[in-house]
Amino acid sequence: MDTEAVAVLVDAALAGSLAGAARRLRISPMVATRRLAALEQDLGVRLFHRTTRSMSLTPEGEAFLPYAQALVEGELAARANLRAAKEGVSGTLRVNTSTAFGRKLIAPIVPRLLKTHPSLRIDLELTDDVVDITGTGMDLAIRFTEPRENSLVARPLGISPRVLVAAPSYIEEFGRPSTAADLKHHACLSLSGMNRWPLLIDGRERQVAINVRLAATADAVHDACVHGAGVTLLSHWNVRENLLDGTLVRLELDGASPGDYTIWIVYPSAKLVLPKVRMFIAELESILAAEYAGRR
Repeated sequence: MDTEAVAVLVDAALAGSLAGAARRLRISPMVATRRLAALEQDLGVRLFHRTTRSMSLTPEGEAFLPYAQALVEGELAARANLRAAKEGVSGTLRVNTSTAFGRKLIAPIVPRLLKTHPSLRIDLELTDDVVDITGTGMDLAIRFTEPRENSLVARPLGISPRVLVAAPSYIEEFGRPSTAADLKHHACLSLSGMNRWPLLIDGRERQVAINVRLAATADAVHDACVHGAGVTLLSHWNVRENLLDGTLVRLELDGASPGDYTIWIVYPSAKLVLPKVRMFIAELESILAAEYAGRR
């Protein structure tokens, strides 16, 4: 099947006219007309109702349109893949993730990536809001709960442990919580929207009630904890350096422990094939695997 003729069908359906399709495809109206006629002859059906002023899809055209769109998109993706393979990792890689994750895990590897790939440019958007990556033109996004967008491809990127921590100054003044129930009697610093903390008790994850004294972003909670404001539950990657230098102390509870959670990566399906996206996913998988292995 002639994909150039199929592209005329797709663009005519979008533009509402053959003239509009011709402009989008940068061909003459006569060429567009001939290609559509050839496609209808090939399929043996009429795809459009035509008048002197308008055209609309026939039932057969409406039924065929999704397949036509998939055929055109597949060809575009294949051409992009071949072009990218020839050029290697290049162009602008647009990534969306949370502020804390971007600062702690992605920003430190940027110099190495740019040095390794001289033709690569990275546009790193850090926000604690979930953004529409298709509408904003992002190549990929890192999420911390399972994505629900049906239009995106989502896959687990890695496992991240949580850690219960407090500053030495807080422990000296208020002591350590010994059990999960003790958390209701301590100043808890929690991520916005989290009024309970997920803890493993008897092998099952349970949502434990806490005494929330501060609800904020991961960065704000982290900094407040370091300055002795209370107890918090954060990702290991967010407090690793603090545990090493002693500015935060790991808290152990009797009969309860923080569980792990899955970090997800989402991307528009057509962009999976790009080498820059594959390279970046592989880098993050390696970092998270090392982080998980060294969490203790």
